[in-house]
Amino acid sequence: MAKNKTEGKGSGKASKAKPAPKRESSAPSRPTPEGYVPRLKQRYRDEVVARLQKEFGITNIMAVPRIEKVSLNMGMGEAVQNVKILDDAVEELTALAGQRPVLTRAQKSIAAFKLREGMPIGTRVTLRGDRMWEFLDRLLSIALPRVRDFRGVSTKSFDGRGNYTLGIRDHLIFPEIDYNKVERPKGMNITIVTTAGNDERAQYLLRELGMPFQR
Repeated sequence: MAKNKTEGKGSGKASKAKPAPKRESSAPSRPTPEGYVPRLKQRYRDEVVARLQKEFGITNIMAVPRIEKVSLNMGMGEAVQNVKILDDAVEELTALAGQRPVLTRAQKSIAAFKLREGMPIGTRVTLRGDRMWEFLDRLLSIALPRVRDFRGVSTKSFDGRGNYTLGIRDHLIFPEIDYNKVERPKGMNITIVTTAGNDERAQYLLRELGMPFQR
């Protein structure tokens, strides 16, 4: 009988115990279907690779130019007087990139601008893999066409090694940004790093992916 009472008390305590808190996961809130391939990545594999091989006579498929990473950078010099601007930039860049950016800090002090070494003055994030392809797809098919009086992007923004930097004056062209929650438009730089090695191949690669260069 004593054994039964003990078991009863034990079971009663167990029923009142609070469940263990769930651990937060670093995975995205939206699950990725098994076998999912971003649309622009699939287009690169199915169409662009063959065109690059034919255009430049590349026989080794591993030598075909590809996009390695995309870096987004917001410089916020106004953060020296108003730190909240930098907090907003971090949240908005997170919405654009799908991952948390890091703060960029001043490398030296400038008294004229009341800037001290190590002070946060911007935010940046680097995308690779599927997130990189998804961001590029949104940039090329949705964001750039929303620019007012858009006439194409410049072909003079390559660095000589096949990397391209695009300046955006107003980040509100991205549908992920809620216009009602933004105090002021923010500019940003988008750097596309490729393995092309020179500007000619990089320009051909980006043009085939849908980059609207000026003609």
